[in-house]
Amino acid sequence: MQDTTDQYDVIIIGGGAAGLLCAATAAARGRRVLVLEKANKVGKKILMSGGGRCNFTNYSIEPENYISNNTHFCKSALSRYTQWDFIALVERYGIAFEERRHGQLFCQDSAKDILAMLLSECEQAGVEIQTRRSVSAIQVLNREITVASTAAATERGFNYQLVIEGQSDSLYCQSLVVASGALSIPTLGGSGIGYDIARQFDLPVTECRAGLVPLMFSDFMKPICERLSGLALEVEVRCREQVFTESLLFTHRGLSGPVILQISNYWQPGDAININLLPELDASQWLLAAKQRQGKSRLSTLLNKHLAKALVNELQALWWPQLATSPLAEFSDKYLKSIGQQFNSWCLKPSASEGYRTAEVTLGGVDTQSIRSKTMEAKEQPGLYFIGEVLDVSGHLGGYNFQWAWSSGYSAGLCV
Repeated sequence: MQDTTDQYDVIIIGGGAAGLLCAATAAARGRRVLVLEKANKVGKKILMSGGGRCNFTNYSIEPENYISNNTHFCKSALSRYTQWDFIALVERYGIAFEERRHGQLFCQDSAKDILAMLLSECEQAGVEIQTRRSVSAIQVLNREITVASTAAATERGFNYQLVIEGQSDSLYCQSLVVASGALSIPTLGGSGIGYDIARQFDLPVTECRAGLVPLMFSDFMKPICERLSGLALEVEVRCREQVFTESLLFTHRGLSGPVILQISNYWQPGDAININLLPELDASQWLLAAKQRQGKSRLSTLLNKHLAKALVNELQALWWPQLATSPLAEFSDKYLKSIGQQFNSWCLKPSASEGYRTAEVTLGGVDTQSIRSKTMEAKEQPGLYFIGEVLDVSGHLGGYNFQWAWSSGYSAGLCV
């Protein structure tokens, strides 16, 4: 039985944020577009993001919000399709949204609204979407070969032949877009197929690791975190000259919350992190002044006005156990000052991150030195494009990674 061929102008591997916007953009230009998604439905990561509300962009998008070995690479795409462009699309669909801290924009109702919007854009433009379709092989069509099975494709100028797992038919396209995401959250479809495709075409892939991920402990901090699990507070965290001020959350494994997810992008195994538990105070000076004014008070009583009692009790057992029941007047100034310094710079050494299982992004990826920043096309492989998280571009927490998906997807969609 002779195989039939399905021929498209553009095939996109991956039905996530970047892939769907790229598809809609390309199809609106009259291109025949097919999206292949290996999961049972598209947009799974969109649906779970932001606690189901989807932090779809940020009012303030700057290159400084992104991490890459090539810090200039993201500028072109971010300027070509800005946060204002995506906000305008959201408003056109009447999707209610709200601003939270640091300019973060969330759906007021559900992330389903964003996915429905993208699917509507695809449907209107005539995009074909196929789920449960995994690519098992990709071949470059040599224009000089005239084998019967590829003759029609080569005559029409197709560049790539795709073999689908479990299917006898091949797919052909002029432009192939890799929007497969990366290694983070494999339960939502994360995989390394995009890196495999890059390596097939001799494109370098930078070292990858989990980003925007909770940190764990194996030392004395583990039981402390277990006892404080569920407790949140506003802190400042430092690591490798990076500083973030956000909420910290104790978990039964270690530390999480926005501030830890942010700093995890910079933390490396073996690094310490410094936590300022009282970011609004010079704790040493505050405690010395309190000793003069409230010398009969216990230190824990004073601290309970600023920090949760359970946390104060844990720190008391660590830092001043022998004076737990003593009034401030019995603390030496030197001792109080040292305790204050620890409150402003609590030095901890995580043992590991939780890894890709819970990471929101993958740091590293397809080396952007081999990709054209204006079009997302591989410099040495015509017709092959990479967009979204598969590239070595990762954003801070706060809508930046979605904006990179929109911007890179749109840029490629204009050119495929």
